[in-house]
Amino acid sequence: AVVRIVGEDHKGRREGRVVDVLERVNQRIVGRYVRDQDVGQVIPDNARIHHDILVPEKQRAGAKDGQIVTVELVEQPGKRTQPIGKIVEVLGEHLDPGMEIDIAVRAHGIPYEWPPEAMKEAERFGDSVQESHKQGRKDLRDKPLVTIDGADAKDFDDAVLCEPTKKGWGKGWTLWVAIADVSAYVEPSSPLDDEAQRRGTSVYFPEHVVPMLPEALSNGLCSLKPEVDRLCLVCEMQINTKGEIKKADFYPAVMRSHARLLYEQVAAMLDDPNEADELGYTELLPQLQNLHGVFEALFAARKKRGAIDFESTETRIVFDAQRKIERIEPTQRNVAHRLIEECMIAANVATAKFLAKKRMPLLYRVHTGPDAEKLANLKEFLATRGLSLGGGATPEAKDLAAVLEQAKQRDDARLVQTVLLRSLSRAVYSPNNEGHFGLALENYAHFTSPIRRYPDLLVHRAIKHIHAGGKPGEFTYSHGDMEALGAQCSAAEQRADDATRDVDDWLKCEYLRDHLGEEYDGIITGVTAFGLFVEIDGIFASGLVHVSSLNNDYYHYDAKGHCLRGERSGTVHSLADRIRIKVARVDLDERKIDFEPVVANSGDQGKSNKNRKPKNRKANSKKRKRS
Repeated sequence: AVVRIVGEDHKGRREGRVVDVLERVNQRIVGRYVRDQDVGQVIPDNARIHHDILVPEKQRAGAKDGQIVTVELVEQPGKRTQPIGKIVEVLGEHLDPGMEIDIAVRAHGIPYEWPPEAMKEAERFGDSVQESHKQGRKDLRDKPLVTIDGADAKDFDDAVLCEPTKKGWGKGWTLWVAIADVSAYVEPSSPLDDEAQRRGTSVYFPEHVVPMLPEALSNGLCSLKPEVDRLCLVCEMQINTKGEIKKADFYPAVMRSHARLLYEQVAAMLDDPNEADELGYTELLPQLQNLHGVFEALFAARKKRGAIDFESTETRIVFDAQRKIERIEPTQRNVAHRLIEECMIAANVATAKFLAKKRMPLLYRVHTGPDAEKLANLKEFLATRGLSLGGGATPEAKDLAAVLEQAKQRDDARLVQTVLLRSLSRAVYSPNNEGHFGLALENYAHFTSPIRRYPDLLVHRAIKHIHAGGKPGEFTYSHGDMEALGAQCSAAEQRADDATRDVDDWLKCEYLRDHLGEEYDGIITGVTAFGLFVEIDGIFASGLVHVSSLNNDYYHYDAKGHCLRGERSGTVHSLADRIRIKVARVDLDERKIDFEPVVANSGDQGKSNKNRKPKNRKANSKKRKRS
């Protein structure tokens, strides 16, 4: 929009008036088609869009009342007129299996259709590596590289191998991290590259993926499947027993994965070597033990430098044959998950240092510490808990890690971790190296997943540019190009997170619709003036306990203490407290769940309600509306 400055408000902030709208954000909108007395409208699924869209009879494309559709705007809303649109796609009935994904993809503008040119380009490479593409590469096919992933993974973009360091390097290990060489197939400014850049990232929904690259590449030619030749870009590192990367080399290679291992299998073999015989991987056991050795060294170095290690729980939604939710279960992280994580971090660090030394334009993975306001709020909160944060005005990651360690055995450990986590900013992609606060690293860039992240593909191109003898000024991308791409990729990542969160919320709402009235134990994950947000144990679905349902007292909101405090009783409901709730209402359209507390009301509940101050009750009502 073009905006003209017209003055200042009472706080001295500039005010403006919209002169002209240059580009509309929403050209297509997903929603429910409804008919009322021969008048058709689409009610947007996005709650932030407040206009219903009128659909003329000739433009409804056969849509029936109640169906989910995509509508294209043909006339924008005016001051006194509704927007008008035409239906361009009928998605189906509201509760059709997979509808939540169809809605999220379209509502968040995630590209899901492949341009014919991109598909044609992807398919012309065939399903096996051409001999001409193997020329000029280091041959690692005899090296027992293996992939270690989850059971449902389809795109294997990293393989690892670890051996004791040969004589002359001292004690330590040689670690190979081989990454699928996507850049060998996706050339800058090609149809494939344009589409990959537009998508920015693969988006992972429950049992469904919207990939960054066509499946011919992502699940085929670029996937490091066992016992087939694949092109890769290798980071070969010399790591000592202190977990320090003493040397790193990068080179294009051709490899052949010797096994597709699962996290659970690797963890079992490391815990009990006899499991290797049972699983048929006896020959691979020594290298898995070497991987565990280098992991322990890298993890010890991670703890020493003070990286923040938050404990979190992710969930997996299990469907039945009709794609109805059978159960929601937590995913368990084991030593194999951490092992691969540390190997990938090491390769990412080595990559960032290598390219920084060569002065190449690249996208760093940047994570900054708390800003001044969040830092002040954090220190104030910690003081109320008898804790203090070191580091003065510019604390480091180790200072936050020290607070977590202090709180580890306390009853409020979960609360402290939650508040610390919320004080941190979101990690982004930027050509300006500001370090990674959470990992306590000065140099960090994403190198390990070019199948599913566009920044990794750019990093691969930079490495190959140096390998070919190119200079920074001759690279396809300038610093300015990287700034624009960094913003675009960060936005794509945020878009993917928002879409997956929407789907997750939808599915959990759908699940709890069948459990109305049932009681669960949960933990308070958010406190506001209008109530408590509670996450159910085991299911990890969140809902609201509205302050009006806490009817045994009148509660005041304490922002500094992250709690609601009873006026008479002094009862406190605080962030991370345990609470038992009942599922009261579920609104699938709004993705909202309402809970009621399961508590014995105090004997003088009536007195408490009677003595509530009307002024405060009115104020609380206003806050509820504003929320």
